[in-house]
Amino acid sequence: MNKVVANSDEAIQDVFDGATIMIGGFGLCGIPENLIRALARKGSKNLKTISNNVGVDGFGMGLLLAAGQIRSHIGSYVGENRLLEQMVLEKKIDLELAPQGTFAERIRAGGAGIPAFFTPTGVGTIVSENKETREFDGRKYVMERALKADFAFVKAWKGDKWGNLVYRKTARNFNPMMATAAKVTIVEVENLVDVGELEPDSIHTPGIYIKRIFQGEMYERRIERKTVRTVVS
Repeated sequence: MNKVVANSDEAIQDVFDGATIMIGGFGLCGIPENLIRALARKGSKNLKTISNNVGVDGFGMGLLLAAGQIRSHIGSYVGENRLLEQMVLEKKIDLELAPQGTFAERIRAGGAGIPAFFTPTGVGTIVSENKETREFDGRKYVMERALKADFAFVKAWKGDKWGNLVYRKTARNFNPMMATAAKVTIVEVENLVDVGELEPDSIHTPGIYIKRIFQGEMYERRIERKTVRTVVS
């Protein structure tokens, strides 16, 4: 039951070329910084990534882009990464954009064992091209397929040695649902505690979903875009 590994490099030792990887986080908040850096060091190629966004130039998933490790990406926001824009325009990476709510539900469905679902979002737009549509109660819906992965890289605030997790504030974004939707879920935490130290009613992700866990070596916690208010005296 002890799922602890020594560090990020050990945690990802079996990530293979061509793997599909879900990577948690929203912007730069709650991203598995150490796992991403370890994957960049490992150099696995032709990866298919599933993440809300693709980091920024030189940080987060931007490291994987710069190293040419990502072959295709599914996400909902790409506005902070110039390198990604360039790669898409030069057709060096395949990009699939999904409405953010649909994207989240596709991941949740993957973890719940639901192969597909119908949503009104995107009907009549390019989002629905080449997809099945049906009418329910007089309204049109488009069918969306669930998302699953070989690996999920997840960041949590606290976790115990059995893999039970607690997230903190905005980091509780895509991490919980991604933890359920992969064959192998790997977690880095800021605080690794003994079994029994977490309040059972406060656990967000139960350890049954987790294969490996470790305490993150270093966190930069960058701010994606800092905005400050001018104080007028």
